[in-house]
Amino acid sequence: MFGLFKSSKTNPKIIYCPVKGKSIDLKDVKDDVFSTGMMGKGIAIIPEEGKVYSPCDGEVTMTFPTGHALGIESVKGAEILIHIGIDTVKMNGAGFDIKVQPGQKVKRGELLIEFSIDEIKKAGFPPTTPVIITNPDEFPALKPSEAGDKEVGDVIITL
Repeated sequence: MFGLFKSSKTNPKIIYCPVKGKSIDLKDVKDDVFSTGMMGKGIAIIPEEGKVYSPCDGEVTMTFPTGHALGIESVKGAEILIHIGIDTVKMNGAGFDIKVQPGQKVKRGELLIEFSIDEIKKAGFPPTTPVIITNPDEFPALKPSEAGDKEVGDVIITL
């Protein structure tokens, strides 16, 4: 499980990158719900591979029947939304394979979802994947990392 991560030590004040790819600032996401901060604060990843891993130790709080998004509450109380692609709910689950259920405890690095970047693009949607803290008011020191190339397990948000 921790083979993808630089260290097996988990810091509850850190949200780790769940998807390999290039991170961008939320304001650059081509969807107003995310770019304006309406959903919360965070970062987005343009994925290079179709696997989402848990960004923290916590509990799965929700999964969408379409498999394109899920929520996790970290042990620190951060409510995290991972949303694969923009408007991908319209794909009705095609190309998504969710591996977890609501109420399931997860460890950092555990596989949560597999998805097809090619199917997302073929359907005409960007695969950009926002990782959002939906309760940012509880974390006044919340700070997303700088944009750039990210590996699974890199620090992307400090609470």
